[in-house]
Amino acid sequence: MDEQKKPEITEIAIVDEHTIRDKIYIVRGVEVMLDFELAEIYGYETKNFNRQVKNNAAKFEGDDFMFQLTNEETAELSRCKNFTLKRGTGRGSNLKYNPYAFTEQGVYMLMTVLRGELATRQSRAIVIALKALKDYVNETQGLLTQRDLLRLSIQTAENTNAIKSMSLKMADQQKIISDQQKLLLEHDEKLVDAFDRFDETVKKSEISPVMLQFELPENKQKEYLLRDGHPAKADATYIDIYSKATKTVYIIDNYISIKTLHLLQDVKSGVAVTVFSDNLRNNLHRNDKSDFQVEFPNIPIDFITTGGIMHDRFIVLDYGTADERFYHCGASSKDAATKLTTAIMEITSQDMKTQMHALIDQMKRNPQLILR
Repeated sequence: MDEQKKPEITEIAIVDEHTIRDKIYIVRGVEVMLDFELAEIYGYETKNFNRQVKNNAAKFEGDDFMFQLTNEETAELSRCKNFTLKRGTGRGSNLKYNPYAFTEQGVYMLMTVLRGELATRQSRAIVIALKALKDYVNETQGLLTQRDLLRLSIQTAENTNAIKSMSLKMADQQKIISDQQKLLLEHDEKLVDAFDRFDETVKKSEISPVMLQFELPENKQKEYLLRDGHPAKADATYIDIYSKATKTVYIIDNYISIKTLHLLQDVKSGVAVTVFSDNLRNNLHRNDKSDFQVEFPNIPIDFITTGGIMHDRFIVLDYGTADERFYHCGASSKDAATKLTTAIMEITSQDMKTQMHALIDQMKRNPQLILR
């Protein structure tokens, strides 16, 4: 996975919402991107790109991440899309094999495999583009309830002259088409507005946690919370609090996910992290912890059940030392400021700290949390 051994490629695909949209195909009922076009985006020869994937095969097991197209699927894509699968050498060639298709999860997994400044820049661009595409779908899905009807209406508008020349015997069909044209015109203004806002609108969407590794531009960050009464960026607030610990970080939160772990990325080396949680809804899995420990081996992390005695969320830094600090969190870190305004307040009351000590000491005797 040494990117320095990759032949230098000077033609790097520019990534934006429009180019990404043109490179998304529907195969087996899911949206996918193809290996040779991803290789072009990342500046690889297709064979070298696929070699990187094969070297990390364990991360792409199962059709949920990637699969190879059949002869029939390859032929079908060649007929229905505006590209031709070339034969020869270089990017875009498939003389000896059918392309590999990567699902959305597979595309995000690629971001953990391909390293280097170029890979990081292109991955970041893909993340922003895919978020914008998802937001566009969310914004426009209410305009017409039947997407097929919308496509038919657009096609009808493009062929108005041909429709007018139809036989009078097709009067019934003409009426249906006319109704569809009227429906399209009624929504035309909304469609234009949606496309105008296409490049500007970026909202929170449920996508792979790998996105958390890429910070969005300043003007697209809208996730804020109240930290001791003052507005602050949500993720940056958690990362900053964790970075102040010198010995231990205790997280008390029954609703955890991979984001809970990635917010620990700036914890000082050697600081021990303990997560007290019953992992309600099972959003965090054993493989998530394993991947985190591979990426951050100097941050030891342990999981202990709460035993059902905790409802609220807390962060405790350097527990039991003269420098210990307690924080009360209004929401789980994985959800902070994504839905409703929330807050983090530092606890200064000695009475509350004493009560928290009793609860934490009780939880420390609980069994470990077994992730599945």
